[in-house]
Amino acid sequence: MRESRLRPLADSTLGAMLSIRRFEYAVLDLLGRGLIPGTSHTCLGQEYVPVVVESLLRPDDEVFSNHRGHGHFLARYDDPAGLLAELAGREGALCGGMGGSQHIRRPGFMSTGIQGQLVPVAVGTAFDMRRTGTNSISVVYVGDGTWGEGVVYEALNLAALWRVPMVVVVEHNGIAQSTPTSAQMAGSVADRCAAFGIRHVEMTGIDVDAIRASLAPLVAAVRHDGSPLVVEFDTVRLGPHSKGDDTRTPAELEALAGRDWYPHYRAAFPEQVDRLDAAATGKIRDVVESVLARPLIGAGHG
Repeated sequence: MRESRLRPLADSTLGAMLSIRRFEYAVLDLLGRGLIPGTSHTCLGQEYVPVVVESLLRPDDEVFSNHRGHGHFLARYDDPAGLLAELAGREGALCGGMGGSQHIRRPGFMSTGIQGQLVPVAVGTAFDMRRTGTNSISVVYVGDGTWGEGVVYEALNLAALWRVPMVVVVEHNGIAQSTPTSAQMAGSVADRCAAFGIRHVEMTGIDVDAIRASLAPLVAAVRHDGSPLVVEFDTVRLGPHSKGDDTRTPAELEALAGRDWYPHYRAAFPEQVDRLDAAATGKIRDVVESVLARPLIGAGHG
């Protein structure tokens, strides 16, 4: 997509995308310095996906995330301090430092690191929403690699049978950990959905406003008729699988960088991007300083 074709974005939308990106860069930096224990999985390149999806949700909807879920959480709550405290094991952590990067729980949001684990939970939640007539929906994020999990198909079968108000958001970045999708998945996501009679739509390109305009009536239809929808985003994973295990070649990474939304928006709207990026950078810098100044959870109580 050429930069000149991009539609302008509201400051709030672009600012949210930039805040997620700066948060993820901060996470990689802190991991490298040993200030975050364990590992983490960033969503660099995919930040626009949850920002678009969240713009169509209500507070009483339920979001189910995965191992690469920082952006999903931040798009919904904009609480980088609470999330970073959880990752770093500092006081004020969202889950008391017990969940870490992959296992986050807050009313209206849940993530887990087990591939496909929350798809049946999202189906059950949506079934209850339909039964009680709340007009709410459940949204579950998966990657293309998750379509190798059998539980996904069991869940989709029930979702179709029960006509539950659920949206499955597929962040198809073309690689499952270190294995290209073409080497581990036969057929397509669309064909799998067709087998269950579930509506499927593919979102391509990086024009965030155009994507939102296309997706809005589809999400509204899920609320209205209570049938599931699978939305497949053709996106990119710019960073490694976790903190430093990228097996792709420099040429492959360079090609992916050409599909990144950031340089295209900056070329099209330089003043807005630079202004909002500076604000996001400062915001996350302040969050990092504040969180790292907090005591470690349990310090002084051992």
